[in-house]
Amino acid sequence: MNKLIVLLLWAAWGFAVQAQTAAAVAPSATATQATPDAERLRISAERARLESKYAAESAACYKKFLVNNCLDKIKIVHQEALADLRRQETSLDADDRRARGAEQMRKTEEKMSPEKQQEAADKRASSLKDHESRLERERQKNADRATAQSNEKSNVDAAANRVKSNQEKAGERSTKQAAAAEEARKFNEKQEKAKERQAQHERDRLNQTKPPAKSLPTPE
Repeated sequence: MNKLIVLLLWAAWGFAVQAQTAAAVAPSATATQATPDAERLRISAERARLESKYAAESAACYKKFLVNNCLDKIKIVHQEALADLRRQETSLDADDRRARGAEQMRKTEEKMSPEKQQEAADKRASSLKDHESRLERERQKNADRATAQSNEKSNVDAAANRVKSNQEKAGERSTKQAAAAEEARKFNEKQEKAKERQAQHERDRLNQTKPPAKSLPTPE
């Protein structure tokens, strides 16, 4: 444990020396170099200072009871600070790329003759026109697609309505046919009953007109 603390303190001292060296170089560099270079030196010095601070705080954590808890806390703060420095460097890199691109474009335009400049302008105008034409074609395609989908939906709805109408008509025919069949059954039943009554009436009439039976002879 003592050896680890000594190593951490030694690392902290090294980072402190590095931070002091970077800080000492930064002012002289600022006087002779552009602002982005000075910013990079400042970020380098700040990173060295953070590493020195982190090493010292880590060594102090080993003297506490809750070592891991202490290390976790300072690690989070340290990583956030380094992430902020990385964001600053990323922003500087993006600025450098934009500046180099603008400078390259300026140099290219300076080398171009008036005819070349006009040609480049014509190309840009033609590209813009082509882009607008593509957008217009795409809008027209979308409009045609929407119209086709609307027509398709109308056709589907019309077909569904026809099917529904045919089903309703078929249902009405079935109902009428069933009603007609019921009427026919009732009529036939009435006819059968009428025939039965007529037959019964005829039987009754015959029974009434039948001659009486002959009497038996009187005994002597």
